[in-house]
Amino acid sequence: MAGLHQPGDTVLHRLPVGAKVLGLAVLSLAIVVVRDVRTAPAFLAVTLLLAALARVPVRSVWRAARGVLVVALVAGAFQWWWYGAGKAAETFLDLLSLGLAALSLTATTSVNEMVDALSRWARPLRFVGIDPERVALTVALTIGALPGTIAIARETRDAARARGLDRNPRAYLSPFVIRVVARAHESGDALHARGIGD
Repeated sequence: MAGLHQPGDTVLHRLPVGAKVLGLAVLSLAIVVVRDVRTAPAFLAVTLLLAALARVPVRSVWRAARGVLVVALVAGAFQWWWYGAGKAAETFLDLLSLGLAALSLTATTSVNEMVDALSRWARPLRFVGIDPERVALTVALTIGALPGTIAIARETRDAARARGLDRNPRAYLSPFVIRVVARAHESGDALHARGIGD
């Protein structure tokens, strides 16, 4: 999310976070609920228009779509096998539309804006003993930890390949899990040293 944010002054950038999240939820729900291959291209056009309105660079659109594309192709293949070409095309286009809609949100909303909004939305939870600041901190730590976890996964995979053990799942999974848990312990120790993890 941090890497996809594009500072700007478009209409979408100026909208409050709540309005953007609500809009994303409504659009996503419409994409999932409307089950018609004829509407799938229309939803894709709407999400492409949103990305253009947000002035998301084509490179970022391609990078985000590329990740969704693999999932969409696999899901579409299964749908083709089970239900036919029409359902496969609808599934493929709907998944691309959902990915592009989410991209428009992340491109126009910084991580800090999202975390602040989550903290505000979690304030009513104080009545049941949940600290909204901890909720926001947890989300911020999760977002921050994802790139590091992906880097650990790549390093571990490369190390297993270098030893000629790329076909052995234990040679990859065991060091990966150990390193991720060690990183989590380091983060916990750092929070505890600041008095946050009590």
